[in-house]
Amino acid sequence: MAFCIITDSASDISPEVKETYGLYVMPTPVTIEGTDYFDGENIFPDEFYDIQAQGKDIKTYHISQYMFEQHFEKFAKNNDEVLYICFSTGIAGTFQAANLAAEEIRENYPDFQITIIDSKCASEGFGLVVEKLLLMQKNGADKELIIEAAKYFCEHMEHAVTVQELNYLFAGGRLSRTSFLAGSALNIKPIIVLDENGSLKATEKVRGWKKALNRLVEMAGEKGKNLERQMIGICYGTDRESAEYLKQQLISKYQVKEVRLTRVGCAIGAHTGPTIIAVVFQNDIDEKFEKYL
Repeated sequence: MAFCIITDSASDISPEVKETYGLYVMPTPVTIEGTDYFDGENIFPDEFYDIQAQGKDIKTYHISQYMFEQHFEKFAKNNDEVLYICFSTGIAGTFQAANLAAEEIRENYPDFQITIIDSKCASEGFGLVVEKLLLMQKNGADKELIIEAAKYFCEHMEHAVTVQELNYLFAGGRLSRTSFLAGSALNIKPIIVLDENGSLKATEKVRGWKKALNRLVEMAGEKGKNLERQMIGICYGTDRESAEYLKQQLISKYQVKEVRLTRVGCAIGAHTGPTIIAVVFQNDIDEKFEKYL
């Protein structure tokens, strides 16, 4: 019997973290030309973005109730307790499907204990939460404190996002035709956040890619707290150079303690395209959690 922290692949958590902690990550499905693939299991970012560049038909859907039942049953059979940090309900129906699956599993395993937290985060936003929780567990934090920290970290996680190419947001209905045409012509880049419901929301527009990147750095300074003591995440599709630029800016401007660079996978990349880049950080910290990090 164990207390297991798990997540899904929309967290875009790095392979190194998975390996270090033996983290169980449920793969998010993606359909390419009518064939199902599973993010991080049989399709990975480089291959995915190559396929996307070829203009092939790509669709995503959230992990189904049946899929969740298959995953959860493994833990129920082993009499393990589970903490699952899931993809935002503002973007996908993952949370509801997971709860329905948990109810079904308890029909056969009535003692199965699982806490499912709607992260209201995306990509490394909740990948970072999971990594922090795993580190707390490694450093001796008890189950109750870890669950409390999970809710706190999710509530206080900020996302500052931009994309260089607007066509994927337009194709997915997240950008109007007028904004798409004007933005493309004038080199306008949207600044996107996740709102209180965990939904993507464009809040600003800037002209030029370098200005967009610098705006992400500024937002970390404006909204973040004690950045020099934080572990901050940068997630990107294919533009590693811009990710490295952001990393150096965060370190030089705010003396950030640690920066994690991760790749955006299928769940988000299918809708944003390969040029997505984001900075994720906390807008508050709590000492009772920090001492385990």
